[in-house]
Amino acid sequence: MKYRKFGKTDLEVSEIGFGAWGIGGPSMVGEVPIGWGEVNDTTSIYALNKAFDRGINFFDTADFYGLGHSEELIGKVFGNSGKVIIATKGGHVISDDKKPAVDYSKKRIIKACEESLIRLKRDQIDYYQLHSARLEHFLQGDCIEAMHELEAMGKIRYWGVSLNTFNPFPEAEYLFTNKLGHGIQIVLNLINQKAAILAKEASEKGFGVIARMPVQFGLLTGKFTVETTFRENDHRRFRLTPEILVKAIEDLKPVWQIQETYGISKTEFALSFILSLKGVSTVIPGIKTPEQAIMNTQNLIRIKAEHMEILADLYDKSLRYLLDMMERQG
Repeated sequence: MKYRKFGKTDLEVSEIGFGAWGIGGPSMVGEVPIGWGEVNDTTSIYALNKAFDRGINFFDTADFYGLGHSEELIGKVFGNSGKVIIATKGGHVISDDKKPAVDYSKKRIIKACEESLIRLKRDQIDYYQLHSARLEHFLQGDCIEAMHELEAMGKIRYWGVSLNTFNPFPEAEYLFTNKLGHGIQIVLNLINQKAAILAKEASEKGFGVIARMPVQFGLLTGKFTVETTFRENDHRRFRLTPEILVKAIEDLKPVWQIQETYGISKTEFALSFILSLKGVSTVIPGIKTPEQAIMNTQNLIRIKAEHMEILADLYDKSLRYLLDMMERQG
């Protein structure tokens, strides 16, 4: 495993991190699935330990993943160990009418952080993130004040924002311009290359960069077919429609032609693509099993510059239209 400096902080993060959304389990908020289907806690614990054994030291979770269960599992395995770097998030809540909602008030963010510390069994969170906060929330000031206060109280070491999927630019520019926080989390992968330029800018300005969704809900693993379906408690049921699956499988064919020349798997190629971009500190594939911990930490390569240019061109000519479909789907 290789390690990279996280912005201007003193954190040295594994270039592959552990995305812990999936181990939270099949949670529902009302009738809305917010998980990845059934998981087994014993298997999840094995996965966390195997990831650590493979050199992963960066674990990214959130209080909304499994409604706290993901954090509880990480706390059970690692507790207050200084050998791992724990990142979590706050700001997502359940509304009075039992629907997913957000609350970035100072009171809520501080309370959310304190509750996360208990579940994680830690004295301090290494990197705390506002979960999908938007520019309007920054301008209200409450959430920024909360982060500064948490930092002053010693409850968090560093902080940043997990930015929204399809247009992270307004929030990122606000953070850069006002020199707020220490890092950003963005969606970045072969299908969604929109934020590649943002990763480079963030790095140049001293911000750490976490790249999430590296295999775009599994589309970049090559495992799905046009007949693939998802269970009702899997959020991909409403995200990856048959129309999206058909277009994705067709549009990715030239990508896989390049991948085959390297002799590595589609997942390994997808991860290697992100690590070959400028500015990325760590990539956080979702990991639910020990086998996935191994698969996501092997055969990582530097993709040739000429192939990176072709992949960027494929995004401009076809993949961004697939991304537009996904944005309309939600």
